[in-house]
Amino acid sequence: MLIGIDASRATTAQRTGTETYSLHLIRALLDQGTGHRFRLYFNQAPAPGLFPKSVETRVMPFPRLWTHVRLSREMQAAPTDVLFVPSHVLPLIHPPRSVVTVHDLGFRYYPQAHTLFQNLYLRWSTRYNARAATRIVADSEATRRDLLRAYAVPADRIVVVYPGRDESLAPVTDPQIVDAARARYGLSTRYILYVGTLHPRKNLVRLVKAFAALLGSLDSTPEHRADGTLDGDGELQLVLAGQKGWLYEEIFGEVRKLGLEDRVVFTGYMPEADLPSVLSGALAFVFPSLYEGFGLPVLEAMACGIPVVCSNVSSLPEVGGDAALLIDPLDVEALAGAMYQVISDEALRDKLVEGGMEQIRRFSWRQCASQVLEVLEDAGRELG
Repeated sequence: MLIGIDASRATTAQRTGTETYSLHLIRALLDQGTGHRFRLYFNQAPAPGLFPKSVETRVMPFPRLWTHVRLSREMQAAPTDVLFVPSHVLPLIHPPRSVVTVHDLGFRYYPQAHTLFQNLYLRWSTRYNARAATRIVADSEATRRDLLRAYAVPADRIVVVYPGRDESLAPVTDPQIVDAARARYGLSTRYILYVGTLHPRKNLVRLVKAFAALLGSLDSTPEHRADGTLDGDGELQLVLAGQKGWLYEEIFGEVRKLGLEDRVVFTGYMPEADLPSVLSGALAFVFPSLYEGFGLPVLEAMACGIPVVCSNVSSLPEVGGDAALLIDPLDVEALAGAMYQVISDEALRDKLVEGGMEQIRRFSWRQCASQVLEVLEDAGRELG
């Protein structure tokens, strides 16, 4: 069977969740699908070494509407047996047998987290995917429930396949490497870390408020020094690592309002090479998102051996399981309390770290690719 894959999102230099998903899943599919031919479609040439030289590719530069114009034209001229779109929308012209991954429906719950154009496009494209695809891959049971509820997609057309994790991630135990990473970003020896795009759905304004409340608790607790530190040296910091997204200004404004400029560090987008060291050096990882289709950063933090605090909504209980301290993301006091717990209770920290190492074993790109390949083969048989 000839399987076409829209690989356009996998070439992005600064990858976030969906681009990471696209890259790692495509690589794993190529490794496992040896009984099939694959053809990858790009709107720009991939970097050398990103994919095997032996794989068939089509590089088709096009200035705008690449998916619906250029990829559609290619599908009309030389259709594949099945088309898979892992991180976007099906082109308007596509083979009868097509599979698409729908990552989340967060725009329906938090439309204010997107521009008007983004909202309109997300609503149209998700509805179109739901109606046009032969099969839909959902990142989580939460996304599957949303698809059933919002678009009345027949249950047998949706398959839940959990994404994998970067299995090269592990705790960085060399203190010199960790110290060098801290120095590059101006970090204290004691910090709580968030990794992800800076935009409203990530709930970072409440996180900043909770951090201010945490510092207040530490200041008023006799066993902690008045400068807001715990055991060890250095002032406690909140580190927000990620590129600026829609409406990020409110987060910076809250930091200024609370006078936390010297305690909240914005690193900008963090290269993958630095992430393991910065994660490993953190006291805790906090991910208070209002909605996630999956939540890869939770697994990344667990893989680097740090305790995780995350939201108890959408897919995050599926990702974190019993290995994360789950909180109501709308409750600033609960978020502050959870952060206090994980940085002050050594027994809890050890329990969460141990549980996290066990939890991440449930997720691998090999397993994800194997399940997605079954979906593609099933779609291919349906109209065969």
